[in-house]
Amino acid sequence: MSCVNLLIIGDVMLQEVFYWTFNMSITAAITGVLIMLVRLIKKIPRRMTVFLWIIPFLRMTFPFGLNSPYGLMALLSKITTKTVVVYQPTDDIAFSMMNSVMAADTYFPITYKVNVLEDIFGVASVIWSIVSLAIILMLVVTYFTTIYEIKDSTHLRDNIYLSEKIVSPAVYGIVKPKIILPATYKDRDIDLVILHEKAHIRSFDNLWRIMAFVIVAVHWFNPLCWLFLKGFLADLELSCDERVLIKIGADRAKDYASSLLESRRGASVFASAFGGSKIRTRIENILSFKKLTWLALTVFVALIGVIFYVLLTNAG
Repeated sequence: MSCVNLLIIGDVMLQEVFYWTFNMSITAAITGVLIMLVRLIKKIPRRMTVFLWIIPFLRMTFPFGLNSPYGLMALLSKITTKTVVVYQPTDDIAFSMMNSVMAADTYFPITYKVNVLEDIFGVASVIWSIVSLAIILMLVVTYFTTIYEIKDSTHLRDNIYLSEKIVSPAVYGIVKPKIILPATYKDRDIDLVILHEKAHIRSFDNLWRIMAFVIVAVHWFNPLCWLFLKGFLADLELSCDERVLIKIGADRAKDYASSLLESRRGASVFASAFGGSKIRTRIENILSFKKLTWLALTVFVALIGVIFYVLLTNAG
């Protein structure tokens, strides 16, 4: 096969990948906006709402979904969006891909309704891939820069280190995470700070942060995806605060808030910081913290389950 033919095949494949990525981004935008609205209900704990961000991120990652006549996409399909069935094992079960753009006559391979659409998607797919790779490359460079900055940190105890190059406590790394504290913390009471960072480690928050950044790098052209990333990172910190308060008790909420005020700066892409996110929002959330009853927990879990079903299923 000649190089010209390979280039043509590669261009066609890139166009198709971008076409479905664009559709995925539209669906993710719809679900993400609804998650942002749900977050406005302050009675729902952030350790619950943080799980809801899985929905738009899954929509940005996986093009396939199980069909259902009772989901949001089924309702929207009557107005704008459509689906393309890719696998139907039985009459009652089918998997499909959301097709909000509806710019093609046939799929696999795609044949566009008009030639100009093929040209538009061809140019857009090249720009999309270049920018996506550039952002991912920037993330890789940031990662190695971060590792270099903490390389000469001084061991304190366990997996806790001191460094003169950071200004706020944070967890660095995923496989063997380290808690890095500013050098000035050597003679301070760090118990609550360490509890916070260990909560991040137990939840693999650094892994979720990196995955979220990479996913949004692929959907860089959608401004709403960047807003979703910001909301997810904020909820990650708020959720961590709540998990610490469950452990230490609400009566120590003021002590925990005081520790937070002393560590007001954030961290890098690859670190979960004790002083990250908006301090005022976190302080308010800490001081208003209440432990859930079993009944309230059951209600919230059921609510989240319903939201997952409604927003993750495709039109059927």
